[in-house]
Amino acid sequence: MPVAIITGASKGLGRALAVALAGRGWDLVLDARTAYVLEEAAAEARAYGTRVVALAGDVTDAAHRAELVTAAAGLGALDLVVSNASALGSEPLVRLDALPLDGLRAALETNVVAALGLVQRALPLLRAGTPGAVVTVSSDAAAEAYGTWGGYGASKAALDQLAAVLAVEEPELRVWAVDPGDMGTDLYTAAVPDDPDPRPDPESVVPGFLRLLERRPASGRYAAPDLLEPK
Repeated sequence: MPVAIITGASKGLGRALAVALAGRGWDLVLDARTAYVLEEAAAEARAYGTRVVALAGDVTDAAHRAELVTAAAGLGALDLVVSNASALGSEPLVRLDALPLDGLRAALETNVVAALGLVQRALPLLRAGTPGAVVTVSSDAAAEAYGTWGGYGASKAALDQLAAVLAVEEPELRVWAVDPGDMGTDLYTAAVPDDPDPRPDPESVVPGFLRLLERRPASGRYAAPDLLEPK
């Protein structure tokens, strides 16, 4: 069975993707900070009969990242790393002139440094078997200038660049930065708590991620909704 590590997997997109992969026979190593919520997600995935290791912790902790990769090795392989865990830098979002610098550092640490640290630790396993894949969850804020989204967008733009360079340096792997588009998640609610417009459920974009894994196109940046369009 293929094996995936998914960070930020207790809810939202991470949980939806974990359950979808479990339904397709993937074994999983799941990460999130809140143990009981993570265990609920793991139980939902285990209902499909796959092996699921749930490890609560913070991806900014190098020891926790090592634990995730060790767990994948214990399942026999590592075929996919999904860096989905994210931090906003400020809740709710604020203009750059009010953005706490400690918040920006926290967003960069979670969204960029931890993502790279996990990939660095995982690379030997990703290289070992069938060509592995890395998915970094991006945002349209990485490519467009939206008021109050500057710190978060800057961190995701940095993550996009890391993914692009990784693809050049590791041509045998697939490295995809994926913009999932608008979603109704706890992260979005924390970012813009007063937004009255309903957002799509994360489950609505998961088929785009699954198509990416099925078709395995060239490394690059993709928008999940575009992956759902007939080709």
